[in-house]
Amino acid sequence: MSSDIGTSRGKRLERRAPVAARHQGRALAVLLLGPITMVGGLIWAVAQPYRIAFLYPNGKGLYDYLVQPPLLVALVGFVFMVWIAPGLAEDLELEDDGPES
Repeated sequence: MSSDIGTSRGKRLERRAPVAARHQGRALAVLLLGPITMVGGLIWAVAQPYRIAFLYPNGKGLYDYLVQPPLLVALVGFVFMVWIAPGLAEDLELEDDGPES
């Protein structure tokens, strides 16, 4: 057996470790986008409470009750966190298992 074959495999495994860590970081970043968006929407609602029609109902119509931007941002963050981010994170993790380019 050649020493090149024995040593190249060890070097290849050492090279993959930083790649795997980078992909795990990307998956974590994707998973955190939803909660960060939800927190941003809630901070917006606290910073500008007059945008929430439930708190100041005078002169508000049906549209104002249905479309409240800070709460819509929090809802979008929740939808992303529950339905979209898990699939994206899984795809990023599966990318680690594939062959190297």
